[in-house]
Amino acid sequence: MRNRSIEFLRALVGAPSPSGFEQPAAQPYRGYVEQFADRVTTDIHGNVIAVMNPAAPMKIMLAGHMDEIGFIVHHISEEGLLHFSTIGGHDSVIPVGQMVWVHGKQRVAGAIGRKAIHLLNEDERKKKPAIQDLWIDIGATSRAEAETVVGIGNAATYQYDFQTLLGDRAVARGFDNKAGLFIVAETLRLLREKGGLPDGVGVYAVGTVQEEIGSRGARTSAFNISAQTGLAVDMEHAIDYPGVSKAQHGQLDLGKGPSISRGANTNPVVFDLMRRAAVEESIPYQVQVTPGTSPADANAMQINGAGMATGLLGVPLRYMHTPCEVVSLEDVENCARLMAAYCRRVTPDTNFVPW
Repeated sequence: MRNRSIEFLRALVGAPSPSGFEQPAAQPYRGYVEQFADRVTTDIHGNVIAVMNPAAPMKIMLAGHMDEIGFIVHHISEEGLLHFSTIGGHDSVIPVGQMVWVHGKQRVAGAIGRKAIHLLNEDERKKKPAIQDLWIDIGATSRAEAETVVGIGNAATYQYDFQTLLGDRAVARGFDNKAGLFIVAETLRLLREKGGLPDGVGVYAVGTVQEEIGSRGARTSAFNISAQTGLAVDMEHAIDYPGVSKAQHGQLDLGKGPSISRGANTNPVVFDLMRRAAVEESIPYQVQVTPGTSPADANAMQINGAGMATGLLGVPLRYMHTPCEVVSLEDVENCARLMAAYCRRVTPDTNFVPW
């Protein structure tokens, strides 16, 4: 992966953007895509839409969500401790003992605390901790002191940054879905720099908001754009570590290419075009089965208005919704190549009716 792209991915990952607080991620995304798009706008929900060939009659919507999981402060105790709710899906065992940034009047470091194991009774030791039994300690000794820097409704995120591991692997907080957002931006770059987009085809590269709480941004932006076809990109669970059954979940490995979803959420014509693009351009890929509704933006896109011919691309990810998500950077790069290859194969005459 080229250095400029790595630095852009690092900037996206480092930007705190829990659902409803996406602006810090929207800024680097917008700044990056402006050099490749003909037009860039932001709507009232905060979705950022970068358009190539806006006058084209055939529209392709590409969606990568900007939001990540996080926390929001809902109470400050008299002792100066911050009690919080979760934003998005969390395993309650993960936050215990973690360091966070609280994004208040200034960025403040905090430690997530709970009762020490020595003080837990026998029943408490057998149970997972409940979020309501945790708090964030920023070092304040009173509510008044805490309120000088933070307030009710401030968001918090884990203190983890982008780091490379051995080979092409990397770890970060928020690869779900900053890596997907990166892929959408890189797709636009590839189409601009390498060309191949047919005349009469426009691409709408959307950084969507609030996917982690119901794909709200994808729903409203899909309505606004009214594209005939679209691809969402998100992280998929890698099934290549101990304790996870391939017989139950199917096989999906890091380093073996992006996944192409197959099932009710994927239009058959779109699936065939994506698979053909992968084969013709020697892009490694894996098939991921989605038997029913996808929890990703693709579902909201598919059922927008009279319907959109959708597809879902995925990047295998280990340890989803933790502060140490692991991906293969080669998978990320190949996913952008595949998304661009799909766009090049759509023409104004493409018929997405499945039979």
